[in-house]
Amino acid sequence: MDNKILKFFLLRTLSMFRFIAITLFVFSLSITRALAAPASITYTFGHHLFTIPVSLHPEWRTPKEQWFFHGVQALPPARFLTCGKETKIEDGWTRTQTDAWNEEAIVATIDRVVAAKLNRDGGSVIIQRTGSGQVTFSGQGLTSRTVDLSLAARLTKTALENDIDVVQLPVIEGQPHITVMDSTLRSMGIKEVVMIGESVFAASPVNRRHNIGVGVERFNGHIIPQGSVFSFDRVLGPVNEKTGYWKELIIQGDTTLPDYGGGLCQVSSTAYRGPWEYGLPILQRKNHSYAVSYYSPQGTDATIFPPNVDMKFLNNTPGALLIQTILDPQDHVFFIYYGTKDDRATEIFGPYITDRKEAPKEERVVYTADIPVGERRKAGERHDGMNVLWYRRIERGNSGATLEHFFSSYEARPLTFQVGVRAEDMAKQTPSALSEPPSWLPVKH
Repeated sequence: MDNKILKFFLLRTLSMFRFIAITLFVFSLSITRALAAPASITYTFGHHLFTIPVSLHPEWRTPKEQWFFHGVQALPPARFLTCGKETKIEDGWTRTQTDAWNEEAIVATIDRVVAAKLNRDGGSVIIQRTGSGQVTFSGQGLTSRTVDLSLAARLTKTALENDIDVVQLPVIEGQPHITVMDSTLRSMGIKEVVMIGESVFAASPVNRRHNIGVGVERFNGHIIPQGSVFSFDRVLGPVNEKTGYWKELIIQGDTTLPDYGGGLCQVSSTAYRGPWEYGLPILQRKNHSYAVSYYSPQGTDATIFPPNVDMKFLNNTPGALLIQTILDPQDHVFFIYYGTKDDRATEIFGPYITDRKEAPKEERVVYTADIPVGERRKAGERHDGMNVLWYRRIERGNSGATLEHFFSSYEARPLTFQVGVRAEDMAKQTPSALSEPPSWLPVKH
């Protein structure tokens, strides 16, 4: 592999604030420097992050002997390398023992820790329309993904030698086998996978899983015309018992309580990630009030609360976009967008996390008339707070590159409980007056 190619991939892994400095000196550093490696290496591919602690992999290091003549590294004379007997080292020559990085061991680790989760086979799909005009799919159109292990190991070695802790994974992607039977769809530009949104909902309770399944079906087969604005809320429609949703936890102001459609933000966040990573204009997006584990890494979520909070983007690709939604047995949800690609090249960088705040240790009590007087119920877990920043760099043709930032602020929240009070007392008193429990309230705190 030519060093220029290696340099190209390595530069793409660095933070935007270190590009110029690294360009000037990273590849000029001597290969003989001591192995002062970073504590860990984080591998990035889109929003996917994989962190490997270096200390947990001593097999990455291998002994290496180095020779110096008057302080300058040099190849020793053959007489110094005689096996089986002690050889006298002549004046001016010195020999040291150091460590080198073992690329084979690094390959094995990346294969086991990263590639096993990221690699996948390409799909095959037949797209057609029914007599009523409904779009149907036979099969699924996931793109193939294969981590280039050899190049990833070389990038890792270079990063380790230069105390760099982020490597952008070299991943080979391939289109699925797509057959579009409908001529109208073909004329709209539906011919290849343009982008894919992906998220994981493992450990979700039954009601949340149900709502995710109902929600993704609303988008399966939906067409976004070229030049139009996609509104998640508009396609989703009403969210209530009649439209098939069950009650599950939803963030409601300072509390997190069951209501119809809990879990739909998994669907909106998945729908958001594909257009965001591809580089479509994001017209509306709001992060959750606090950091939710389902939407890791933080800063890649998009909350919705119809009709007030929506997720919108502009389809400025050359053709229409057709959505296929998939739930797989490994608890992944996918939004596959078929259409026509253009010449844009997009990279995302992050997350840059600042202002971490530990969740308050004291419990919060919220009074409500929605539950029986004196009843106490949990209304929110503890959550640490933080600010998260992602950058998106888009380059199109000869028009140059644009750099955008996406900021998310997550609150630090205490463990929260609701306590039932009388409706008339809620109406008479201000929230500050209810900061202490009423004297007549028959409940212990």
